[in-house]
Amino acid sequence: MRRIARHIPLYVVFGVILAGCEPTIPKEALQLSPESLKDRQLQTRRFETRDEAKLLSASALLLQDLGFNLDESETKLGLIVGSKERSAINAGQVIFAIIIAGLGGGAMPIDKAQKMRASLVTRPIGDSGDSIAVRITFQRIVWNTAGQITIAERMNDPKIYQEFFSKLSKSVFLEAHEI
Repeated sequence: MRRIARHIPLYVVFGVILAGCEPTIPKEALQLSPESLKDRQLQTRRFETRDEAKLLSASALLLQDLGFNLDESETKLGLIVGSKERSAINAGQVIFAIIIAGLGGGAMPIDKAQKMRASLVTRPIGDSGDSIAVRITFQRIVWNTAGQITIAERMNDPKIYQEFFSKLSKSVFLEAHEI
Protein backbone atom coordinates (compact mmCIF):
# COMPACT_ATOMS: atom_id res chain seq x y z
CA MET A 1 0.00 0.00 0.00
CA ARG A 2 2.85 2.30 0.85
CA ARG A 3 4.37 1.59 -2.52
CA ILE A 4 1.25 2.81 -4.36
CA ALA A 5 0.97 5.88 -2.16
CA ARG A 6 4.56 6.80 -2.96
CA HIS A 7 3.75 6.88 -6.72
CA ILE A 8 0.55 8.96 -6.47
CA PRO A 9 2.34 12.29 -7.13
CA LEU A 10 3.89 10.74 -10.23
CA TYR A 11 0.46 9.60 -11.45
CA VAL A 12 -1.00 13.08 -10.84
CA VAL A 13 1.81 14.78 -12.78
CA PHE A 14 1.45 12.27 -15.63
CA GLY A 15 -2.33 12.86 -15.72
CA VAL A 16 -1.89 16.64 -15.86
CA ILE A 17 0.59 16.29 -18.73
CA LEU A 18 -1.82 14.05 -20.66
CA ALA A 19 -4.71 16.46 -20.09
CA GLY A 20 -2.58 19.28 -21.50
CA CYS A 21 -1.98 17.29 -24.68
CA GLU A 22 -5.67 17.21 -25.59
CA PRO A 23 -6.01 18.47 -29.17
CA THR A 24 -8.21 21.48 -29.83
CA ILE A 25 -9.99 22.21 -33.08
CA PRO A 26 -9.01 25.56 -34.60
CA LYS A 27 -11.97 27.89 -35.21
CA GLU A 28 -11.16 28.25 -38.90
CA ALA A 29 -11.40 24.47 -39.41
CA LEU A 30 -15.19 24.62 -39.10
CA GLN A 31 -15.69 27.68 -41.31
CA LEU A 32 -16.59 27.33 -44.96
CA SER A 33 -14.32 29.01 -47.46
CA PRO A 34 -15.73 31.76 -49.68
CA GLU A 35 -15.34 29.41 -52.66
CA SER A 36 -17.53 26.71 -51.09
CA LEU A 37 -20.77 28.64 -51.70
CA LYS A 38 -19.71 29.33 -55.29
CA ASP A 39 -18.85 25.62 -55.78
CA ARG A 40 -22.16 24.52 -54.27
CA GLN A 41 -24.09 26.82 -56.61
CA LEU A 42 -22.15 25.44 -59.56
CA GLN A 43 -22.80 21.82 -58.53
CA THR A 44 -26.48 22.09 -57.56
CA ARG A 45 -29.71 22.54 -59.50
CA ARG A 46 -33.33 22.59 -58.42
CA PHE A 47 -35.93 20.49 -60.22
CA GLU A 48 -39.65 21.16 -59.84
CA THR A 49 -40.81 17.62 -59.18
CA ARG A 50 -41.80 15.43 -56.26
CA ASP A 51 -40.71 12.19 -57.95
CA GLU A 52 -37.21 11.67 -56.60
CA ALA A 53 -37.08 8.11 -57.95
CA LYS A 54 -37.59 9.29 -61.55
CA LEU A 55 -35.01 12.01 -61.07
CA LEU A 56 -32.49 9.48 -59.76
CA SER A 57 -33.29 7.12 -62.63
CA ALA A 58 -32.76 9.89 -65.20
CA SER A 59 -29.49 10.84 -63.47
CA ALA A 60 -28.23 7.25 -63.48
CA LEU A 61 -29.08 6.81 -67.15
CA LEU A 62 -27.35 10.08 -68.03
CA LEU A 63 -24.20 9.09 -66.14
CA GLN A 64 -24.16 5.80 -68.03
CA ASP A 65 -24.64 7.65 -71.33
CA LEU A 66 -21.60 9.76 -70.40
CA GLY A 67 -19.52 6.58 -70.00
CA PHE A 68 -19.67 6.17 -66.22
CA ASN A 69 -20.14 2.77 -64.60
CA LEU A 70 -22.42 2.90 -61.58
CA ASP A 71 -20.36 1.86 -58.54
CA GLU A 72 -22.91 2.58 -55.81
CA SER A 73 -26.58 3.44 -55.79
CA GLU A 74 -28.83 3.93 -52.79
CA THR A 75 -32.18 5.31 -53.90
CA LYS A 76 -33.54 5.62 -50.36
CA LEU A 77 -30.70 8.01 -49.55
CA GLY A 78 -30.72 9.71 -52.96
CA LEU A 79 -27.14 8.69 -53.78
CA ILE A 80 -25.41 7.59 -56.98
CA VAL A 81 -21.66 7.16 -57.41
CA GLY A 82 -20.13 6.35 -60.78
CA SER A 83 -16.66 6.16 -62.25
CA LYS A 84 -14.88 5.75 -65.55
CA GLU A 85 -11.27 5.00 -66.33
CA ARG A 86 -9.37 6.64 -69.15
CA SER A 87 -5.82 6.96 -70.40
CA ALA A 88 -3.86 9.90 -69.00
CA ILE A 89 -0.90 9.64 -71.35
CA ASN A 90 0.27 13.08 -72.40
CA ALA A 91 2.47 13.39 -75.52
CA GLY A 92 4.43 16.26 -73.97
CA GLN A 93 5.31 14.18 -70.91
CA VAL A 94 6.37 11.25 -73.09
CA ILE A 95 8.67 13.42 -75.21
CA PHE A 96 10.18 15.05 -72.11
CA ALA A 97 10.76 11.62 -70.51
CA ILE A 98 12.49 10.38 -73.69
CA ILE A 99 14.75 13.47 -73.76
CA ILE A 100 15.66 13.05 -70.08
CA ALA A 101 16.40 9.34 -70.61
CA GLY A 102 18.48 10.15 -73.71
CA LEU A 103 20.56 12.62 -71.71
CA GLY A 104 21.33 9.90 -69.17
CA GLY A 105 18.74 10.93 -66.59
CA GLY A 106 17.22 7.46 -66.38
CA ALA A 107 13.61 6.42 -66.63
CA MET A 108 11.13 9.06 -65.56
CA PRO A 109 7.57 8.08 -64.59
CA ILE A 110 4.82 9.63 -66.69
CA ASP A 111 1.05 9.83 -66.19
CA LYS A 112 -0.56 6.59 -67.28
CA ALA A 113 -4.20 6.19 -66.18
CA GLN A 114 -6.93 8.29 -64.67
CA LYS A 115 -10.20 7.58 -62.92
CA MET A 116 -12.99 10.08 -63.04
CA ARG A 117 -15.66 9.85 -60.36
CA ALA A 118 -19.10 11.40 -60.19
CA SER A 119 -21.01 11.60 -56.91
CA LEU A 120 -24.66 12.62 -57.15
CA VAL A 121 -26.98 13.36 -54.23
CA THR A 122 -30.64 14.35 -54.27
CA ARG A 123 -32.73 15.83 -51.49
CA PRO A 124 -36.23 17.24 -51.27
CA ILE A 125 -36.34 20.96 -50.52
CA GLY A 126 -39.03 23.22 -49.18
CA ASP A 127 -41.67 22.50 -46.55
CA SER A 128 -44.01 20.75 -48.96
CA GLY A 129 -41.24 18.94 -50.85
CA ASP A 130 -42.43 20.23 -54.23
CA SER A 131 -38.92 20.35 -55.62
CA ILE A 132 -35.72 18.36 -55.41
CA ALA A 133 -32.14 19.60 -55.32
CA VAL A 134 -29.58 17.60 -57.28
CA ARG A 135 -25.92 18.06 -56.44
CA ILE A 136 -23.16 16.41 -58.41
CA THR A 137 -19.41 16.58 -57.96
CA PHE A 138 -16.76 15.34 -60.36
CA GLN A 139 -13.29 14.28 -59.24
CA ARG A 140 -10.21 13.02 -61.08
CA ILE A 141 -7.33 10.85 -59.88
CA VAL A 142 -4.26 10.27 -62.07
CA TRP A 143 -1.66 7.51 -61.60
CA ASN A 144 1.78 7.43 -63.20
CA THR A 145 3.75 4.48 -64.56
CA ALA A 146 5.30 3.95 -61.10
CA GLY A 147 1.82 3.46 -59.61
CA GLN A 148 1.90 6.76 -57.69
CA ILE A 149 -0.95 9.25 -57.58
CA THR A 150 0.19 12.41 -59.34
CA ILE A 151 -3.09 14.32 -59.40
CA ALA A 152 -6.14 14.15 -57.14
CA GLU A 153 -8.48 17.01 -57.83
CA ARG A 154 -12.07 18.14 -57.78
CA MET A 155 -13.13 19.28 -61.22
CA ASN A 156 -14.55 22.81 -61.06
CA ASP A 157 -14.94 23.66 -64.72
CA PRO A 158 -18.38 25.34 -64.99
CA LYS A 159 -18.80 23.97 -68.51
CA ILE A 160 -18.84 20.36 -67.21
CA TYR A 161 -21.61 21.12 -64.72
CA GLN A 162 -23.65 23.24 -67.14
CA GLU A 163 -23.49 20.48 -69.75
CA PHE A 164 -24.48 17.80 -67.24
CA PHE A 165 -27.47 19.75 -65.89
CA SER A 166 -28.57 20.75 -69.39
CA LYS A 167 -28.68 17.10 -70.43
CA LEU A 168 -30.37 16.10 -67.16
CA SER A 169 -33.07 18.76 -67.64
CA LYS A 170 -33.78 17.45 -71.14
CA SER A 171 -33.86 13.88 -69.88
CA VAL A 172 -36.27 14.74 -67.05
CA PHE A 173 -38.50 16.65 -69.47
CA LEU A 174 -38.59 13.75 -71.92
CA GLU A 175 -39.27 11.24 -69.16
CA ALA A 176 -42.05 13.38 -67.63
CA HIS A 177 -43.79 13.65 -70.98
CA GLU A 178 -43.07 9.99 -71.83
CA ILE A 179 -41.35 10.89 -75.08
